[in-house]
Amino acid sequence: MKRVFGFGLLWALCALGVEAADPTAWRVAPKFEIAFAALNEVSGVSRSPRFPNQFWLHNDSGDSARIFAIDRSGALLFPQFLKFHGQQTALGKDPWPGFRIELAANYDWEDIASDEDWIYIADTGNNGNARRDLGIYKVPQFNAGAVEKTRAMSFIPVVYPEQNYFPAKNWHFDAEALFVDQGQMYLITKHRVAGRISQFESGGNLYRVDPPNSGSDAKVVKVDSLPELFMVTAADLSPSGGKLAVLGYQNLWIFLRPDKADRWLSRLDQVLDLGAFNMGQVEAVTFVDEGLLWVLNEAGQAFEVQLPAQSAQ
Repeated sequence: MKRVFGFGLLWALCALGVEAADPTAWRVAPKFEIAFAALNEVSGVSRSPRFPNQFWLHNDSGDSARIFAIDRSGALLFPQFLKFHGQQTALGKDPWPGFRIELAANYDWEDIASDEDWIYIADTGNNGNARRDLGIYKVPQFNAGAVEKTRAMSFIPVVYPEQNYFPAKNWHFDAEALFVDQGQMYLITKHRVAGRISQFESGGNLYRVDPPNSGSDAKVVKVDSLPELFMVTAADLSPSGGKLAVLGYQNLWIFLRPDKADRWLSRLDQVLDLGAFNMGQVEAVTFVDEGLLWVLNEAGQAFEVQLPAQSAQ
C-alpha cells in the first residue's frame, strides 16, 4: 500500500514548511482484530509504561465505567485467579466484563493516556458543545493480571476559559485527544460547524490542563493551535517524549518536541494520509515503541504504522 497526498494536504504541508516523505517510506499493515464482544466501540488505547506488554482500551459513550487490557498480539488480559472468566462465552464461564472503575462514570470517554503511575481517562466528549461536567479521571496504574477492579483517585474538571455559552457560539470545545507529558495533561479539540453535529470544521486547539492545588479549581489554558488539523480523535506521546502522534479521520500527524514550552503543534514533522488504507473510522492511537504505532478503529481493528526513518529516530 502507498501513501497518497491530496492537493489540499500538499498545499498545507508546503505552507508549513514540511517536506512530504517518500510515499513508500511509511509501512502500514493490518495487525489484529480484537475478537471480544464487550469492546464494541473502541475510543482510546494506551500502552502502559509500567507493564510494557499491556495496553489499555475503553469504549465510547454509553458503556459502563470500565477499561480493558490486551497484549501485543491483541489477546485479552484479565486476572488469572478468576478462573471462571473467559474471553468468549462458554459453558461454565462468563465473558470477562472488564476492569470496573469505581467512583467514575462514562458519560463520553474519548481518549486514554498512561504514565508510570497513572492512567488518565478523558471524559471530554462534547459533541453538542453544551456539557458543563467535562473532566479527566486519574486511576492508579495496575497489573491487569493481578487486579480485578480499581477506582478513580481524582476527577480533574475541564472548563474552557473561552467558552461563555452552552452550547457555545463556536463549536470548538469537543476534545477527543489526550496526552500526558511528565505528568502534565493536554487536550486537543475537534471542531464542528455550530449547530451541526455531523459537519466539521478544520482546526484544532491545544489546551494544557493544570491539576488543581488544594482548595482551587483546575486551570485550563490554551497554549497552541493549528488550522490544518481536521477531525482529531486521539493523540499519544512517544516513549522518549520526543514525538507526538495526533490522529484524525483522514490523517496521522507526527510532531516533534517543541522548542518553546507547550507549543506541541508548532513542529510538524510528517503527515500520513490515511485515505489509501481502508481503516474505517479510526478513534485511537498509541506508540508501541519509538518508531511504531498502532491505529485502531472503533470496531477494534488494529493497524501497525511504522514511521519513516527520519521520524523513527
